[in-house]
Amino acid sequence: MQSGLQDIGDFICSKMASGVKTATVEHDELTLIVERDEILNVLKFLRDDPQCKFNCIIDLCGVDYPQRENRFDVVYHLLSLKQNNRIRVKLETDEDTPVPSCVSVYPGALWLEREAYDMYGIAFDGHPDLRRLLTDYGFQGYPLRKDFPTTGYVEVRYDETQKRVVYEPVKLPQEFRNFDFQSPWEGTDYVLPGDEKAGDGEG
Repeated sequence: MQSGLQDIGDFICSKMASGVKTATVEHDELTLIVERDEILNVLKFLRDDPQCKFNCIIDLCGVDYPQRENRFDVVYHLLSLKQNNRIRVKLETDEDTPVPSCVSVYPGALWLEREAYDMYGIAFDGHPDLRRLLTDYGFQGYPLRKDFPTTGYVEVRYDETQKRVVYEPVKLPQEFRNFDFQSPWEGTDYVLPGDEKAGDGEG
């Protein structure tokens, strides 16, 4: 299995040397690292070449590495029904540089690219309808970025007096509490209410 995937990876690298940086096999999965500007050429080759025939896009997603200069990975998962193989294609981009849209190659990527834009702010150049998909109109920020606060920026509720949905700054009703997650079998570092007499040796 692994040798067969490596053979496919070596074949793709030999045919697409200008676009494919590396092809590696880990955990029985083949991963290609490609140049951002060559992604459409690589995807067209993977779809059309008789030895590849990766004609079905399974998923497209983003990954955030905020410590990197190119903080985002865009990851494509493709399936070859003819060869019964899967492949992962990855590229890097930053917050400002758009990635060429692959909707012309895989029409099924239309909503997948919209989701990556909505969740990470990754722009796709040439997308026919690049707007938010999962969040509300006027939503601030990108929820799956690592620097997005877990509370969000605003909270949404229906106001009965105004008869409409209103947006308000997030308000936490109580201060942070330190919950005890210690194992009950190991015991706690403090005396629980009602256990004051347990350690005095009486009884």
